[in-house]
Amino acid sequence: MDLTRLQKNLEALGYTYRYFPTAQGAVGYLTARLAGKTIGIGGSVSIDSLGLYEKLSEQNTVHWHWKTPGPETLAQAAQAQVYLTSVNAIAETGELLNIDGTGNRISAALGAHELVCYLVGINKVAEDFDKALWRARNVAAPLNARRLQRKTPCALKEELKCYNCKSPDRICNGLSVLWRPMGGVQETQVILVGEELGY
Repeated sequence: MDLTRLQKNLEALGYTYRYFPTAQGAVGYLTARLAGKTIGIGGSVSIDSLGLYEKLSEQNTVHWHWKTPGPETLAQAAQAQVYLTSVNAIAETGELLNIDGTGNRISAALGAHELVCYLVGINKVAEDFDKALWRARNVAAPLNARRLQRKTPCALKEELKCYNCKSPDRICNGLSVLWRPMGGVQETQVILVGEELGY
C-alpha cells in the first residue's frame, strides 16, 4: 500500500486530502471543521461506528435517514451544505468507487454542496481501479448484504464474493466511479484514517 502515491494522485486530481492515524483524530477534525453547517449523511457503517451523527448534532443540523427514516430526511440530506459519506473502495490511482441499491447515497454525493467529504478507512485502499472494483463487488457489497439480511447468494452462501445474482433483494444496482471531483461541488475532501473502518 502506497499512501504517498494515493495522496499525490488525489491532490493532482483536485481533491483535498487529509490523513489521520486514528479515527478519533478524524472525528475531532470534522467536529471542528463542520461546526454550524447543515450536514447530510449517506448510509455508512464507518460513520455510524464512530458516533459522528451524535457528535455533529451537538453543533449542527444533521439529516441522516439511518437515524430519522423517511423521504423527507433523504431530501434534506441531499440539499445540505455538507454531505458526508464513505466509499466501498479507493484506488491509489485516484478513483473513488461506491455501489448502491437505491441510489440515494450516490446521487446525493454527486449533487451540489459546499463540501462533500469521504471518510475512508485504510482497509478500503486498493492498488488500482481493477482491484478497487473487485473489492467493492466482492468484499463491501456482500458484507453489506449480510448486514441487511438480504436473501442474496453473497449473503447466504459461505464464500464471500459477488455471484452477479438476479435476486430481487440485490443491493448492487448502481456503481459510481469518481475520476475527479464533481464540478458542482465547491470542495471534495478525502479523509483517510489509518484504521479499518466499515466494509
